Amino acid sequence: MTTIDEFTAGFLDEPGYLDYGRVGPLSAAVVGESKVFGEVLTRARFGSMDSLSEQDRRVRDAIATATGFPAEQIVFQPNTSTGLMHAMFGLTGGVLLSAGEFPSLPIAVSRAQEALHVVQPAWLGTDHGRVTPGRVKEQLGSGIVAVAVSLVDSRTGYLTDLEGIRQVIGDRLLVVDAIQGFGVVDAPLALADVVVSGGQKWCRAGWGTAFMALSERAIDNLTPVFSGFTGTDDAEIWDEVPTPPPSHGARAFRVSTPDAIAEARFAAALEEITSVGVSTIQTAIAGNVSRVIDLADEFAIPVSSSRDERERAGLVVLEPPVEQLTLLRASLFNHGVTTTSRLGTVRLSVHAAFADDTAEMLRAAFTSYSTAASYGARALGI
Repeated sequence: MTTIDEFTAGFLDEPGYLDYGRVGPLSAAVVGESKVFGEVLTRARFGSMDSLSEQDRRVRDAIATATGFPAEQIVFQPNTSTGLMHAMFGLTGGVLLSAGEFPSLPIAVSRAQEALHVVQPAWLGTDHGRVTPGRVKEQLGSGIVAVAVSLVDSRTGYLTDLEGIRQVIGDRLLVVDAIQGFGVVDAPLALADVVVSGGQKWCRAGWGTAFMALSERAIDNLTPVFSGFTGTDDAEIWDEVPTPPPSHGARAFRVSTPDAIAEARFAAALEEITSVGVSTIQTAIAGNVSRVIDLADEFAIPVSSSRDERERAGLVVLEPPVEQLTLLRASLFNHGVTTTSRLGTVRLSVHAAFADDTAEMLRAAFTSYSTAASYGARALGI
């Protein structure tokens, strides 16, 4: 087992980094794995290359432990968007989802509709950007075959109630983009039929690391539209006419040979996460998120993301007055705090490691913002 202190010691990023929702700097474990397998591929010593082919099973085992899906029902993907494209192009019927989801989901549904004309997006009216079981239940129609949702909304930071949504949609397929919570939220992912996530954010495994996990129901109902030569049950395909069909299973959603070093990086990240425990990481993040919210409150900066631990993960969304948004962004930038800003908000992504230096940098940025905002208000006679 790994302690939370040992886990956070593997964070190598500089103080001031609060942008894991965009990309997580590589962990020490991942860096070590990259060096090991980079050396294997560089030297290609006799017999050593077989270790690369073993990484596919290793990473699927690690993902199985993290999700609750059997390893045989998991397929490695180069990124989250590719997995979501596989899922949406494979559906036939209506898909209920919010147009406000991170673009990977609505774009995948729209492209599938435009290309194949067999899937139809049904745009969900949300509760102030939040996809809730109640809103889903209200808008389920007879033609809806699947509901697609993010585990954690990238704009609001809202942690979706997967259990509630599973209950209201019955035997329809539940498709989950888990990337903003995978590895740091102890969620019932096995309730879903399709779970897709990348490892470059909260898992800190780098780009090129993702997976697609499928329930038996999903395997039976999704058409593997993009299935390549490694997506069949045949080990070798030479001069076969007709060509062999896709495998009946998750393997069908492979296009080519996966990147073994990327698989090793993802496996190393997930093995470390499993060793410390997702619930332990989530608890640490919850405490750090509360610290950030308290700081924002101290300087009267409006927080639009949920304060309820049951409805949040690692994202804190600040929504200052429109005329002060640029001022807040400049203050954070000038004090070396890395965040994401879009759609009139500033998003801080808080992980299990939250150094005192980072807290002081954030406090200094908020102090500068508050001082300048107060001066500006006085100058305007407000």
